[in-house]
Amino acid sequence: MKWQKFTLTTTTAAVDLISSMLDEIGIEGIEIEDNVPLTEEETKGMFIDILPELPPDEGVAKVSFYLEDLSEIDRIMKEIQDGLDELSNFVDVGERTITTSETEDKDWINNWKQYFKPFTVDDILIKPTWEEIPEADKDKLLIQIDPGTAFGTGQHETTQLCIRQLRKYMTPGAKVLDVGTGSGILGITALKLGAGEVFGTDLDENAIVAVGENLESNDISTEKFTVIQGNIIDDEAVQQQAGIGCYDIAVANILAPVIIMLQGEIAKHLKPGAVFITSGIINTKEQAVKEALASNPELEIIETTYQGEWVSITARRK
Repeated sequence: MKWQKFTLTTTTAAVDLISSMLDEIGIEGIEIEDNVPLTEEETKGMFIDILPELPPDEGVAKVSFYLEDLSEIDRIMKEIQDGLDELSNFVDVGERTITTSETEDKDWINNWKQYFKPFTVDDILIKPTWEEIPEADKDKLLIQIDPGTAFGTGQHETTQLCIRQLRKYMTPGAKVLDVGTGSGILGITALKLGAGEVFGTDLDENAIVAVGENLESNDISTEKFTVIQGNIIDDEAVQQQAGIGCYDIAVANILAPVIIMLQGEIAKHLKPGAVFITSGIINTKEQAVKEALASNPELEIIETTYQGEWVSITARRK
């Protein structure tokens, strides 16, 4: 089956109004392309440290939508043109040309799965739930993960750096705090390595579902892994639920700027002598994170490890 793609060239100033107009017509899904840089607020919850460089913003935007049933295309196009006429009284709608192209009907939600194959981190095998265990890896510690569409697979260097540090510093029955838990891969790894319980936080409500499904895939009781939605940095309710001075290990595979903010909060949740494992740090941000950790009188940096251009910094609660 083929889908018809329609792309409207307009202005960045008109995008929001055009989006609302298309929604009123009955077009539910749109795609927006522009060169407007994301604000600090917009990037706060994103799991990316370096954003791609964009060409200069010249105020031009493209709004695309897809139609399968073309039987009412004339009516739809007339309503769009009438809507643009009306909007032009309030905002510059720009070129307002519409081009068409044909695209294949693909299962975009599941297509990414073809690229997620079993892989190992030393003696740990991480595999998607839909793949078989490779014969050569049947003796390894198994972790099964279905990240869904919202979280990473664990293949990224930063996740692997954290896994190695968890193995190094894990003690039997340890209590672990997993900040930015996502799919739960680090918390589940901690439990597989001998942790007694994990408390996870994430900004995305989908993490609660993802962790629950991955616990089931790994035959781990939900009583061992509690996950809540919220920001431990500034949400007092989340801070209280996490608990004070009770963790042997905290792990945060997030962004360097978030780690810099987190260091001011994390120490009060750790026992004396507990370790704080961080990653998600591109090498250009290493010094900034180290300076922030060093400025905290309750923390001392004990180890830095590297993989590719990524950095993991481990600190200890004094």
